[in-house]
Amino acid sequence: MTPLNDIEELAHPEKAIQRVQSYLQSLQNNICSALEDEDGKARFVEDNWQREQGGGGITRVMKDGNIIEQGGVNYSYVFGDAMPASATASRPELAGRSFKAMGVSLVIHPHNPYIPTSHANVRFFIAEKPGEKPIWWFGGGFDLTPFYPFEEDVRHWHQVAKNACAPFGESTYHDYKKWCDEYFYLKHRDETRGVGGLFFDDLNQMGFEQSFAFTQAVGDGFTEAYLPIVKRRKAMSYGDKQRQFQLYRRGRYVEFNLVYDRGTLFGLQTGGRTESILMSMPPLARWEYCHSAEKGSDEAALEEWLKPKEW
Repeated sequence: MTPLNDIEELAHPEKAIQRVQSYLQSLQNNICSALEDEDGKARFVEDNWQREQGGGGITRVMKDGNIIEQGGVNYSYVFGDAMPASATASRPELAGRSFKAMGVSLVIHPHNPYIPTSHANVRFFIAEKPGEKPIWWFGGGFDLTPFYPFEEDVRHWHQVAKNACAPFGESTYHDYKKWCDEYFYLKHRDETRGVGGLFFDDLNQMGFEQSFAFTQAVGDGFTEAYLPIVKRRKAMSYGDKQRQFQLYRRGRYVEFNLVYDRGTLFGLQTGGRTESILMSMPPLARWEYCHSAEKGSDEAALEEWLKPKEW
């Protein structure tokens, strides 16, 4: 892996960590302010927490707004003397190293079934050992989970993703869109979680400065990608049929987060705060045995969107 000290002004890892922390805390503030302004009613309640093994975070949760039924924007910074055995089994190069992991993660569950659920996160990880170069990387992305998709919304979402990637190479959007389609895939359902977006991990090949800049472009792009969709759909009327379908589809969100999501698993394995880790869960969801949407219905049409497409 590329050593962190390949950049002179960041020869000491602590300087890089401080810069990333500062950005992440600002990002949490900016996203919360933008969502509060759009919702117009609810405010985020802040919960500061400490991790016994080292570190802590700031969890902010909004409930029962005009638009947002429940949403969370979480900042965390955790550290420890050693990685859990489950992590070093797949990444033996991390054995015997202390680690620091920090990030902002958010999930928004709107009331209105015509407004998609959305998710984003950006994160930084560094593992150190005396006398050896640090192992580090960035990760993150954003993805969209509509229940009743509109093509203009999905195209807008992906255009913002393309714009964020454009300064960082011709293949960047294509590569990270493909990774997103593959990552947010429920094998047991044979469908994607939604209509995709961006996903990246283990990013360090650009060097620290470019990797950090790209991570910031993704983090800053979330509100630009999501809020225009919210504005277009928030006044659309819906009934119990649409609401029940939304709750049913939210069940898929729960399935993915508990079975596949790396962030959820890492947080639980490293002794993170359970309430903050599981803030991504919807406030209400339901499961139905052998659900089948009526042929030709708007609900049945969703199936065609739950497979990778080029936008």
